[in-house]
Amino acid sequence: MTAFSSTASAERRAQVLITAQALAERLASGLPSVILALRGADSSAPLPVAEHPRLPGAIDTGLAEDFSSPSHPQHGSRPLPEAAALQQAITRWGIQPGDRIVVYDHDGGLLAARAWWVLRWAGLDVRLLDGGFQAWVAIGGALDMQVPKVPAAGTAVIAPDHLAQFGPDRALVLGREGVLLDSRIAPNYQGSPTPPGQPGRGHIPGAWNIPAAANLTQDGAFADEAALNALYAPTGALSGAEVGVYCGAGVSAAHDVLALWLLGVEASMYPGSWSAWSRDPTRPVAIGEKRG
Repeated sequence: MTAFSSTASAERRAQVLITAQALAERLASGLPSVILALRGADSSAPLPVAEHPRLPGAIDTGLAEDFSSPSHPQHGSRPLPEAAALQQAITRWGIQPGDRIVVYDHDGGLLAARAWWVLRWAGLDVRLLDGGFQAWVAIGGALDMQVPKVPAAGTAVIAPDHLAQFGPDRALVLGREGVLLDSRIAPNYQGSPTPPGQPGRGHIPGAWNIPAAANLTQDGAFADEAALNALYAPTGALSGAEVGVYCGAGVSAAHDVLALWLLGVEASMYPGSWSAWSRDPTRPVAIGEKRG
């Protein structure tokens, strides 16, 4: 049985997550904080989002508009945002040097994790609200129906490349010689049928399937270290080998990257993921439950 250090586990958790109670205390104390809500067509939050409650002062953001670039044949359906565009967003959101950014969604962190990854990649101080909107409601946190006023222009400056990423060639190597994880749901990994004209499903040979939702407890919070260890240890991800994660378009992969961080593993991410891989008919595809 693996022995865990509760202190080390709590410290790692605090590096990437914030509980609803801790956020409430932070806001009450007046510590500099900017809250970004991931809402929109990609979210389970009701539409139109402006008519529905948010955390106090939370700024509505969108996966497509703020944390991605337009779809590209070589880079996938959700490429990373251009640095200049992300810098403009940081300025627009009023983020100042020293601000703590908190991201949340209504989807178990499946969207907010992409925002967390992008902002951390950009060198900013960011935490994901563990359990999301539901966790905030559960503690009786205040809700705001008003769209916040436009803040003063932020002066924080991004510094990209703080988190590692990889491309298709490295994905093949990781599938053979390292640990490659696929965070999509099982039918997509296994290769279920697709509509006419759509790219086929399946997985990169050698990849293990660890769906992002498996990282969560029933209440939508990230599982504890023991549960995550049981999930990831069989893949070899905790052995010291190089670990990379992909998904459909570099969104849910960030969720697995965050979960691995809780275990002390700094995994890299393939932003293009399957949406880029499947565009090239010369790339190998494995079908079924086996890694291939």
